[in-house]
Amino acid sequence: MHEVEFDGHGSVVRWAEIPGRSPARVFVHGLGSSGTWVYGDVALDPRLGGHRSLVVDLPGYGHSDRPVDWSYSLEDHAGVIAAICAARGLAGIDLVGHSLGGDISIIVTARNPGLVGRLVISEANLDPLPASPHGDRESQRIVAQGEGAFVAHGYAALQGAAPRWAPTLRLASPTAIFRSARSLLAGTTPTTRELFYAAPMPRTFLHGDRGEPLLDVEGLLASGVRVGTIPNAGHMVMEDAPEAYADALAKALVAVPAA
Repeated sequence: MHEVEFDGHGSVVRWAEIPGRSPARVFVHGLGSSGTWVYGDVALDPRLGGHRSLVVDLPGYGHSDRPVDWSYSLEDHAGVIAAICAARGLAGIDLVGHSLGGDISIIVTARNPGLVGRLVISEANLDPLPASPHGDRESQRIVAQGEGAFVAHGYAALQGAAPRWAPTLRLASPTAIFRSARSLLAGTTPTTRELFYAAPMPRTFLHGDRGEPLLDVEGLLASGVRVGTIPNAGHMVMEDAPEAYADALAKALVAVPAA
């Protein structure tokens, strides 16, 4: 594992790094998850061509530190990804993000011209959403509880209710989960959808045919985004259909040369 300090108080973010050829690929996981759990096998898949790969655990998740006084906002997470790339001397990367990590990756791209050569996201939110105990997305239900209640009770209840998710939830700070979800629902100005549409590099949006609703397909296509559907997959496309996801990701990263 490699690490770099991120909060000015000694807390570090950690990532696994796989040697290989350029451009480097940086993988950013989703809410309540970890990099190696979601992307460990993906980064090593021979279909991806043996590129140098950084598989990140965001602050508050996996092997990274989890300070209680950090924001865990989309913008601050994006700053951490940019800091990792700066520490490793990277530019023109292939940036791959899932769900929360997709929104973070869009902000990384928008805030750091020249850093990202190709952008591939899956099952990202893209639009602000209200907190709701009956919302379609787990992030809505988490935020509706309030931070104190989620940390005290909701975090444990979520692990019990979602056994498939529990292994990585247990490795994540409940404070990080709540604040990340709250920032995801609040979104950014401009929205991550608008930033994604405006980005100049090759972009791909992958979604499961049983995953989150894919909104404004026409807008995605009109802005030049390639849209790929993973059959027989829900929100966790790389777990539900690993072969199809690896094929789709490989095609997205070789279809158009990096800018």
